[in-house]
Amino acid sequence: MNYFRTAILLAGLTGLFMGVGYLIGGGAGAFIALIVAGGMNLFAYWNSDRMVLSMHGAQEVDAASAPDLHAMVAALAQRAGLPMPRVYLMDNPQPNAFATGRNPDNAAVAVTTGLLRALDRNEVAGVIAHELAHIRNRDTLIMTVTATIAGAISMIGNFAMFTGMGGNRDNNGVGLIGTLAMVILAPLAAMLVQMAISRTREYSADETGARISGEPLALASALAKISDMAHAIPNEPAEASPATAHLFIVNPLSGARMDNLFSTHPATENRIAALEALAGAMGGGARPAGRSALGSAMPRAAPPRGPWG
Repeated sequence: MNYFRTAILLAGLTGLFMGVGYLIGGGAGAFIALIVAGGMNLFAYWNSDRMVLSMHGAQEVDAASAPDLHAMVAALAQRAGLPMPRVYLMDNPQPNAFATGRNPDNAAVAVTTGLLRALDRNEVAGVIAHELAHIRNRDTLIMTVTATIAGAISMIGNFAMFTGMGGNRDNNGVGLIGTLAMVILAPLAAMLVQMAISRTREYSADETGARISGEPLALASALAKISDMAHAIPNEPAEASPATAHLFIVNPLSGARMDNLFSTHPATENRIAALEALAGAMGGGARPAGRSALGSAMPRAAPPRGPWG
């Protein structure tokens, strides 16, 4: 059902893109927009991971450059029944993370240096497990394609606003009024579809990730810390590319708190409540102090020296 709903939402985004094309160039513009939307989908399918990782300055790390982080991802991926994803580190003070890739065999997990400094090992494991859940649920392709198309709609709307482009009666466009409506409504509609996809999937990734790590309370604690710090620490690459905000585990944009309707993620308080309920159902959801989410005795880490290891 979730995949059917997502397909409908993606079709809606493509329709919005065609609508923007119609308002700019009438029937011919809509046809061109359809071709462009199809090309964007194909391009995003093959290149979405590289696009997003590059936009956020992510650098790949391996067992030699970040042994602890790499080993944690490997152990959690094994628990999740997934191939080992590529591991990336973003030099960014805001604690956050995302996953990308067109399928589990071509996936990547990226975390910020701020995440490794602010969270303990169990919390980091919970965040990584959440991102692996997105990969296992095959969310990453859908969410990245959505970001690509939504970003394009916003870009074209801004282009029309600054150039004064718009249809006229000769090419079946709707003129200045249509252009103004497009500039205002198209990015808003794209954002709403973007939010709908993100919201339905974050709860599922929280639950699946908590079951992978075995510690829903550690993930709940991580969400609380990341949410608090995200409002105080700006994420400049995310601010420059807001259409990618829904990829992150917590909204990376540091703007004023908005009503839930205009949030790219469910309310953190609601996510934490769901995880606490899951912890109760799992019998507490916490291991004895000093035991990691991977089941081996490990002290809770002090803030690491840059990349782990």
